[in-house]
Amino acid sequence: MKTQKIIFLIMAALMLSNCGTRTSASVEPTANRTPAKLAEKSPDSVIISEKDITNKRYESLGDIEVTVSKWTIFDSDPTKEKVAAALKEKAASMGADAVVLVRYGTVGVSALSWGSMDGKGRAVVFK
Repeated sequence: MKTQKIIFLIMAALMLSNCGTRTSASVEPTANRTPAKLAEKSPDSVIISEKDITNKRYESLGDIEVTVSKWTIFDSDPTKEKVAAALKEKAASMGADAVVLVRYGTVGVSALSWGSMDGKGRAVVFK
């Protein structure tokens, strides 16, 4: 009985020590081309749009995908706002001006996280 309590306390401590959300990202170049390396920009300057931007000409840098995960039951749930912020950070690191055609997934629980949400879009630079 005492051993079970100790094991339970150790497991609880391990779970609580890993509190926080985690984000992963990937980039897939469009049209089998590698764009020139652009200077990094501020994530605050990147525009996020679920639609296409038709009033400005742009060049596609590639399709990007991010995942925001909740690692413990005590972390806050992933939201569209958190996914949009992760998309902005990834696009800014590529030198993009905007992310267009953004799509959000739904929150799902898996064996490795208490919840995660995906986001996809196309990083573009204005001409």
